[in-house]
Amino acid sequence: MARADGKSSRHKDWWREGKDELATQSMTTEVWISTRGKMLELTRTTIQDVLEADTLKDTPSFGLETLEVHRSGTEAGLLGICNFPGAVYATDGSNDKGVMGAGFYRLHENRGGCCQLGRGEEGNSSNRAELWAACLALEDAKGKEDRKPIIFLSDSACFLSSSQKWIGEQKSPSMWVNPDADIMRDIVQILCEQIEQALLTVFIKIKAHRGDPLNELADRWADEGR
Repeated sequence: MARADGKSSRHKDWWREGKDELATQSMTTEVWISTRGKMLELTRTTIQDVLEADTLKDTPSFGLETLEVHRSGTEAGLLGICNFPGAVYATDGSNDKGVMGAGFYRLHENRGGCCQLGRGEEGNSSNRAELWAACLALEDAKGKEDRKPIIFLSDSACFLSSSQKWIGEQKSPSMWVNPDADIMRDIVQILCEQIEQALLTVFIKIKAHRGDPLNELADRWADEGR
């Protein structure tokens, strides 16, 4: 690593290594600059602030242009979800040291919502947080005067598999043994309302922490709730 004067400064001044654990999986990130390059003081201080920041997660950049290369190349973008004419929600749950949070992000309106949930008596699990995140998003969609078809993006396979038990014809399993029945009842009720209004509702599993801005923004909202 070199400074503008060509001298090595790996452990001096602001030219030091920084970490972004979310993006690099705890690998060290190095910043290089040409020895002939010039840098504005504002740019230097901005980079320094980023390297010294305590937060482990940056807010992803998500432009609102009609066609955006980064968005089109993500998992959701390749599926054409970003151009879906209805409502698109990304949901996520956060469970850390016994504290749970749930959050969602709604595409096109560029907003989200979150909450903290549960005490020890109700149980503590990542799946419970994921279920509540989906319930939050469904309630948000229900509150709209013009309800639309919905696509939900979730990085939780457990949430999708547990929800599958109550989806489809002639399916009516008991919730008696379901540890998250209090949340699942609300989800099923809203889904039934969607069906009665002939509105499509689709849940899609996407991979977590792969750079998809929808998933990353939902993750930030879940952390905020927690």
